[in-house]
Amino acid sequence: MRNSPLITAAALDAASGTESLWSGAGRRRSTLRVLDVRWKLGGPPGAEEFAKGHIPGAVYVDLDTELAGHGVPTDGRHPLPDIEAFQAAARRWGVNDGDSVVVYDDVSGTSAARLWWLLRHAGFEDVRVLDGGLSAWVAFGGGLDTSSSAPVPGTVQLAYGSLPTLDADASAALAASGVLLDVRAGERFRGEVEPIDPRAGHIPGAVSAPTADTIGPEGRMLGPEQLAARFAALGVTSGTPAGVYCGSGVTAAHAALAMEAAGLPVPALYPGSFSAWSNDPARPVAVGAA
Repeated sequence: MRNSPLITAAALDAASGTESLWSGAGRRRSTLRVLDVRWKLGGPPGAEEFAKGHIPGAVYVDLDTELAGHGVPTDGRHPLPDIEAFQAAARRWGVNDGDSVVVYDDVSGTSAARLWWLLRHAGFEDVRVLDGGLSAWVAFGGGLDTSSSAPVPGTVQLAYGSLPTLDADASAALAASGVLLDVRAGERFRGEVEPIDPRAGHIPGAVSAPTADTIGPEGRMLGPEQLAARFAALGVTSGTPAGVYCGSGVTAAHAALAMEAAGLPVPALYPGSFSAWSNDPARPVAVGAA
């Protein structure tokens, strides 16, 4: 079984300043890299928040420009970046093969999980999300830094393909043959509101599973047993063919994180998500709770 994809503020503090975060017996010791992925739809800009205070030693990562590509509307709002561009960005952050990476945000991991998923998809194994994000670090008593400096460029080698993905056709097929989870808010799934995409509703056959329901009252992920029970109630167990999507592929990564934290396999992720689906007039859209 894999280690948890999450790390507590206490464990991060204990690892800070050491050679390695979780090197086991017989493993080469590695450098700890902390990456700040603060981003919210509609702002404020994460770079400004980073400048006001961040975990000491952290490097800022821009979700819009470094964790997403650009394409036509049917590619979605946040298509995956080209692997060459993503590898170049990771090297700018100072990441090397064999490093241990911790990513965080200030929205309970719903933005940082995008980088967790991208690194895992690109073959980078030692990456965890700070459970509870920056607020958990502050609550623990961790200090904040307002200075920053460019890290020494890294030499990490990345290649996509380590995690399963879906396109529109595969998403439609999975909704019919397995479980396709729509992790947006319930009102968007039902088609009652749609603040940004051209059509309201969901992919026919999908199941409403808001990723916000995997987060506890203190902004931390629910425990593994609670998560497993929640996914089981949605029809997902360890042997279930499962996929996830959201509006643009960002919070879907958080649902994938929650599934691995529950001890389940990482589900297939539809990077284009509903923003891509709803921009294609040939794709049907369902409304209502069913």
